[in-house]
Amino acid sequence: MTVKCPMCGKAEKWEGNVFRPFCSERCQLLDLEGWFSERYRIPKAEEDESDETILEEGSTSADKEKT
Repeated sequence: MTVKCPMCGKAEKWEGNVFRPFCSERCQLLDLEGWFSERYRIPKAEEDESDETILEEGSTSADKEKT
């Protein structure tokens, strides 16, 4: 099976490729550098509206209700 490298687009065999899904160590390291430099980011999940909100002082709304 042949797949395209996600970094450079070069077609490369899947079987026997130690760098898969990349075509080479170079492309693999370029991708890793992207994660380290925060070029790639996983979006933060939206907060559920029923979750307690954190107030500016650092306490939660539940803490305010106790006082």
